Amino acid sequence: MDIDTSLKQAMEIDGAVGVALVDYESGMALGSLGGGRYLNLEVAAAGNTEVIRAKMRTMASLELNDEIEDILITLGRQYHLIRLLGSNRSASLFIYLALDRGKANLAMARHQLRQIETQLNV
Repeated sequence: MDIDTSLKQAMEIDGAVGVALVDYESGMALGSLGGGRYLNLEVAAAGNTEVIRAKMRTMASLELNDEIEDILITLGRQYHLIRLLGSNRSASLFIYLALDRGKANLAMARHQLRQIETQLNV
């Protein structure tokens, strides 16, 4: 599945507000859908790149020999889910999904995002 199709599928997840595929080496979004007035996906892509970089530095400092699957940021009205693509696919890409907390089922969203990841061809 190509990037555009993957982003469209992610926007079909209950409660989806916006989604982006991001390269965390550059901080640039390869594609995005949704967002709008209250969610600038370009700014979110750059900001979440810093979150990933900080977590990776921390893991290195702790000498953890593991990989990040996903990072969840819980806000009062939203969930922000950052899912790194498996290292065997691309070492520097992640999917960022913002969800309306009142409409989303977090467990189901994580499951669906995992399925989209496995079908994504970059």
